[in-house]
Amino acid sequence: MGSLTAMRLAQENLGDIILVDIIKGLAQGKALDLEDAGPIFGHAYSIRGTDTIQEIRDSDIIVITAGLARRPGMSREDLLAKNSQILKEISLNIKEIAPDAIIIVVTNPLDLMTYLSLKITGFNPRKVLGMGISLDASRFANIISQETGIPASEIKAVVIGSHGEGMLPLPRFTILKGNNCYEFLKLPAVEGLVKKTVSRGAEIVSLLGSASAYFAPSIAIAEIVRAIVKDEKRDLGACAYLNGEYALKDICLGVPCVIGREGVEKIIELDLNKEERGALSKSAELIYRNLTLLARYIN
Repeated sequence: MGSLTAMRLAQENLGDIILVDIIKGLAQGKALDLEDAGPIFGHAYSIRGTDTIQEIRDSDIIVITAGLARRPGMSREDLLAKNSQILKEISLNIKEIAPDAIIIVVTNPLDLMTYLSLKITGFNPRKVLGMGISLDASRFANIISQETGIPASEIKAVVIGSHGEGMLPLPRFTILKGNNCYEFLKLPAVEGLVKKTVSRGAEIVSLLGSASAYFAPSIAIAEIVRAIVKDEKRDLGACAYLNGEYALKDICLGVPCVIGREGVEKIIELDLNKEERGALSKSAELIYRNLTLLARYIN
């Protein structure tokens, strides 16, 4: 996912890129390969690879994709212990060598890893966010498009909550061709599409066998990076730190945000009904249960 994300960022000329991997030669080889693609893309860009994290000193944006991949039958929470160790080490290095960076966390379990990186670095909460529900919303839009025949480009899908089985697709806020989702779909059909969206990640993992999704996630990452670099003030879903929004405190969870040069510049609070608020609380509870397990890595 990291190298494919780098390719997308290079294609858009969003800045100088450094690939880092602990496996000697891997990042360097991928960087050389991506360099060779420059003439085909039709523009020059700067990209290099290293196995030394010190090379990212004073970076503006750092995307963390490091960690073990989710495997068939494995929940995102199963990854918690090992990936917490990896994220802690990376976050400590970032704190020291790139104290002004904006961090975008992609490692699973995403909401917990975003929270861990935020607490380890001590950065301003708006500068530590996770890619999660922007991907989930894209999946929801695609699944709705397949059901209705409406182009996905004309669907504005909304998903909130945790990135995983606790996500909450919101049909009531999802717009198709300028109209509410329920103008095109009846309730039973909508419920089926919601369930399909929630299980989409697990479905992909089960089919790939030894890897997680990477095409769609890399695009979702690039969208966030572009919004920051170009200061787009764009409405995007992201895993952000909540401190009272949606009546939730001290948690990182997927919500609609305005993303710009400073990272999460605003959290958008949707007017949820009682049922939706209850579902969001349940999604948050899944995260809260695991926060105690993170304490050993934070302290």
